[in-house]
Amino acid sequence: MPTITNTLKPSAPILPLSTRLDAVHIGVTSAARALAVWRDVVGLEVIRETAAQIDLGIGTKVLIVLHLDSDQPVAPRTTGLYHVAIHVPQRRDLAGFVFRAAKANIRFSPTDHLVSEAVYIWDHDGNGIEVAFETPWRGRLQTPDDGDAYGLTADGKPHSGREPIDLDDLMSEITPDYNPMGLMPEGARVGHVHVHVNDLDQSMHFYRDVLGFGGQLLSYTFGMGDVVLDYMPHILAFNVWNGPQATPAPANTAGLRWYTIVLPDTATADALKIRLSDNDIALTERPDGFAITDPSGNSLHIMVEN
Repeated sequence: MPTITNTLKPSAPILPLSTRLDAVHIGVTSAARALAVWRDVVGLEVIRETAAQIDLGIGTKVLIVLHLDSDQPVAPRTTGLYHVAIHVPQRRDLAGFVFRAAKANIRFSPTDHLVSEAVYIWDHDGNGIEVAFETPWRGRLQTPDDGDAYGLTADGKPHSGREPIDLDDLMSEITPDYNPMGLMPEGARVGHVHVHVNDLDQSMHFYRDVLGFGGQLLSYTFGMGDVVLDYMPHILAFNVWNGPQATPAPANTAGLRWYTIVLPDTATADALKIRLSDNDIALTERPDGFAITDPSGNSLHIMVEN
């Protein structure tokens, strides 16, 4: 296991802990091919559908908006979406997702991150999707001075944070009273967003010091950083795995259009606008808030809780 070079001391967030993520907007090339994954495998319900976009979520709550505006799949070696993570309330919901992926012959990657169990897939355009079940009681992630292991289990054993999930154990969650082909349950939410960037230090400054999340990890070994509120796993993560020369993708390709951060009140939004101005970061006013971009060109919309 390589030594993790983490140059960051964890920091507390400036933002209120009630800050949350909302709908993530993603470009796709085909409604039918997208729905075969986002609806039939991920398990999101179609809430609204037009010729331009499909709103998916749970009940009336929109989690993912698919924009039917692309004629090419995700462009390689660009910034943009690495994955959006849907966090589920029960472990059997993760098992149901694996069942649907296997039935659809969709390649999936089950990974034990210690503070969560996560299963990754990609839609037909190359948009990354994670479904995660949070397990913070099983241990903690390491601080920079804790040594080589990425995490420690609750009983003090080192954990890589990248171990395979015991699929037999996971699938035992599917009991006769549970329909694994059903939709995502109430309580599932957009738990975190992970994006490709082209500079770790600039991204950490933006997400921690300007936006106001707490810094957790900045690893040159992994080529990754992340920020948090008051819980694990992260709420936003970023990596340079597409290279330091990565640029925003062409407009006609699939991928991230923007993701949404919801602040609890106007005072928090006003304080953020001051930090943006102090750092010479432009914003565009919108009827429901304002839009900004990170230093790598990833777009995000800021809203205030209704």
